Amino acid sequence: MRVLGIETSCDETGLALYDTSRGLLAHAVHSQVAMHEDYGGVVPELASRDHILRLAPLLQKVLADAAVSQESIDAIAYTAGPGLAGALLTGASFASGLALALGIPALPIHHLEGHLLSPLLSKDLARFPFIALLVSGGHTQIMAVTQVGAYALLGESLDDAAGEAFDKTAQLLGLGYPGGPALAKLAETGMPGRFKLPRPMLNSGDFMFSFSGLKTAVLTAAREHTLSAQDKADLAAEFQEAATEVLAAKSLAACRQRRLSTLVVAGGVGANRRLRERLDSAAAKQGVRVCYPELELCTDNGAMIAFAAAQRLLAGKAEAPNKEGAFAVRPRWPLATA
Repeated sequence: MRVLGIETSCDETGLALYDTSRGLLAHAVHSQVAMHEDYGGVVPELASRDHILRLAPLLQKVLADAAVSQESIDAIAYTAGPGLAGALLTGASFASGLALALGIPALPIHHLEGHLLSPLLSKDLARFPFIALLVSGGHTQIMAVTQVGAYALLGESLDDAAGEAFDKTAQLLGLGYPGGPALAKLAETGMPGRFKLPRPMLNSGDFMFSFSGLKTAVLTAAREHTLSAQDKADLAAEFQEAATEVLAAKSLAACRQRRLSTLVVAGGVGANRRLRERLDSAAAKQGVRVCYPELELCTDNGAMIAFAAAQRLLAGKAEAPNKEGAFAVRPRWPLATA
C-alpha cells in the first residue's frame, strides 16, 4: 500500500510517499523561514498563500524522486489539525481534489500523531508501548502510548510550550526568528549557572509544565544587567539547562510511574542537542531506551503524515475517508480524541 502524505499545518510545506512494503520512498519539505523572518514570526495569510505555490511542484519532485506515477498512489493523507486554519485548508483541499481525481481515499491525520509516530520511521525502531514526549511548536505534552490510536495524555504545558519559550527567549536576547535553533547555538558558547534561573514545576509531583515564568526570569535578568555578548551566551546556556532539565526529569518520571522502558521524543525541540544529551544520560541510568526521529524528520514534514496514515490503515483505525471531495480541518484538535 502506497500513501502520499501532505503537511501544511504552519510554515513548512511537506510531501512524502510511504510504502508499507518498502518504507519511505521519498519526501520533500519547503520551509518558509526566510519569508517570515522580517516579521519576527509566522504570518498566517502569507503562510497559506505560499503553501498553494509549493504543493504541486513538491508533488512532482516526490514522484520523480520515488520514480513512480501518481496513479500508483493508494491513499492520500493530509494534516487536518491542529494548526493554522488557512494553512490546513490548503493541504486539505489539495489532497481532497487530487484524491477525487484519482478515485482514492483522502484521510485526515492529526499533526501531533504524525510527530508521535515519526520515531518509528527511524532505523532504530521504537516498539509499543512507550512514553512519548511531544515538544512541537505550541505543544509540550507527555503521552502514554499503547498502540496506534491509543494515546493517554499524562501532562502538558499550562502556558507557553517549550518551543514557544525558546523562541520568545531568543527574541529577548535579540536573536531574531526562528529563535530556538539560534538560542541553542548561542548556548554552546555560554556557561550555565552564572545566571540563576528557576526550574518551573520540576518538583510538582505531576507531569504538567510551565515555561512562561522561565521566560519572564530571562526578561528580568536582561533588564537588571547591560548584557554583553558573553552575558547573552551565558543566559542562553542557563535557560537551555533549565528547560531541558524539566523536560527530561518529567519524561523519565512518567516512564517510572508507568513502568515502561521506552521513551519516544518527537517534535522540533527534540532536535535540541542538549536535550538529547541530558535524556540519554539520565535514561541510561534508569534502564530506559530513548528513541528519536531522524533529525530531518524533527520539523514538520509529509513523511510523518504518510506514515501515521499507513499505520492507521494497517491497524484498521483510519477515519472514514472523505466522500465526493468533501473535507474539513480542525485547528484545535486534542490528540487524545484522534
